Amino acid sequence: MASSLLWASRVASRLRISVSQRGFSSVVLKDLKYADSHEWVKIDGNKATFGITDHAQDHLGDVVYVELPDLGRPVSQGESFGAVESVKATSDINSPVSGTVVEVNEKLTESPGLVNTSPYEEGWIIKVELSDAGEAKNLMDSDKYSKFCEEEDVKH
Repeated sequence: MASSLLWASRVASRLRISVSQRGFSSVVLKDLKYADSHEWVKIDGNKATFGITDHAQDHLGDVVYVELPDLGRPVSQGESFGAVESVKATSDINSPVSGTVVEVNEKLTESPGLVNTSPYEEGWIIKVELSDAGEAKNLMDSDKYSKFCEEEDVKH
């Protein structure tokens, strides 16, 4: 067990991922921002890419369908724009920031499981043109999000 934690810590440090020694095992990337509804966002200039976190997909189980919004649709911070259906439940996907949908991940139509296997890479859900970049200040960084997930898991 100790050797696997050491190995995971080494791998995590190379990937810039935080790994807690207290049992929280979800992957949390350092360069992203996180909403308390378990969506991540990567902001690049006036564009943002987002999806659901590793923690969220882990709790959902195997994703079987992702409801994607239409191109050009406005989304507002904290409001639902789609849903993820898994073998366990259906959950709304909330927008971590406001903007206009400029791209949807069409791969999810054929392969919704990408949300499980690659939530931060291949399993992204939408890209938006930001309407208010300042909204990102309302989101958590990776350390705060890791603590938030640990506390939430303790409650359940």
